[in-house]
Amino acid sequence: MTGSKSVSNRLLILKAIYKDDIQIENLSNCEDTEVLKKSLTSPSNILDIHHAGTAMRFLTSYFAIQEGKEIVLTGSERMKERPISVLVEALRELGSEISYLEKRGYPPIKILGKKILGGKIDIDAKISSQYISSLMLIASQFKIGLKIHLKGNITSIPYIKMTFDLLTLAGIKTSWEEEIIHIHPKRNKGKKYFHIESDWSSASYYYSMAAISKQSHITLSSYNNESLQGDREVASIYDKNFGITTFFDKNVMTLKKKLNFCEKKFIELNLNKTPDIAQTIVVTCAALGIKCSLKGLETLKIKETDRLLALKEELLKFGVITNITDSCLEITDFSRKKINSFIKIKTYQDHRMAMSFSTFGLCSSFLQIEDPNVVKKSYPNFWNDLRSLGFSIDYYEE
Repeated sequence: MTGSKSVSNRLLILKAIYKDDIQIENLSNCEDTEVLKKSLTSPSNILDIHHAGTAMRFLTSYFAIQEGKEIVLTGSERMKERPISVLVEALRELGSEISYLEKRGYPPIKILGKKILGGKIDIDAKISSQYISSLMLIASQFKIGLKIHLKGNITSIPYIKMTFDLLTLAGIKTSWEEEIIHIHPKRNKGKKYFHIESDWSSASYYYSMAAISKQSHITLSSYNNESLQGDREVASIYDKNFGITTFFDKNVMTLKKKLNFCEKKFIELNLNKTPDIAQTIVVTCAALGIKCSLKGLETLKIKETDRLLALKEELLKFGVITNITDSCLEITDFSRKKINSFIKIKTYQDHRMAMSFSTFGLCSSFLQIEDPNVVKKSYPNFWNDLRSLGFSIDYYEE
């Protein structure tokens, strides 16, 4: 697999700011990263980022500091339903000039780049960590730097930590004490080289396959045992709850199923720090007939789709009964014991719906995934990689 989307997108912003002083190897080839990369060099003043939420948030801050440059950021109809007011209002408070072109608080937005002094900002940390990362990535360009006061419970804290660590590795002076993140102005001179490891959220689908299979031995390359990515927690979660052990040999990891693992009948997890692997875990539980209670999922409602509602609807097709709230999903019952009939999965323009539900192919005689190309958003080679594991996959037009 190519490099992590999350790491790639952060480094692309830093490279746009620091030019050749930031050198990147193994950049992600996913659609989101390609959209971000092209937008950073596009001569147009109207940029359509389609479904790429990370690009929308990171580019909002980036273009806010491009003095004299006027840019319109727009996207898909779903993107126009995804809130951006927390980030826009924070940037406005710091002196940015940003206006909403349609619905207040949502894209599309118009940005007029300005020089920003910096200072201190309070930001609600429970909605999306990407707002905070977006500010952090540009803060070294502020004349007096930036102190970010994180208010409330912090969502997806590993992603903020990833941004913090990448800034430090890039030579930018940073500190983080309790709820205050301080990004100092400028950076240490000199070239910084980054080889991007593979994406741990993408690895989660193989953990799911390993758990659902009777026996498993899956090898994945370009992963670090000491990863910056918060989704590395998938290894621990699947070890404790599904009996999948992870072995490392340099940058290669192997997933193996434990012999005589006592399968759990109920699993309870708080995924506040790792919401991107929630769908994978839910499907794993559903396929194995394990009831579960997964909490900390409030950000799933504002992703490519309302992921909690989408999970509820699609799992019902397999006879899996769920309860959902704004931040929790529970599998409460199973109305059929065996999955063997034709089932068609809607993806709701969400790459993670397609990839997480694909593992049901291990326990269904025939499974159809609508709009399979949606995986290009984060993992373009997904279906080919499944073929290499022995899955039979056919494309056809209805």
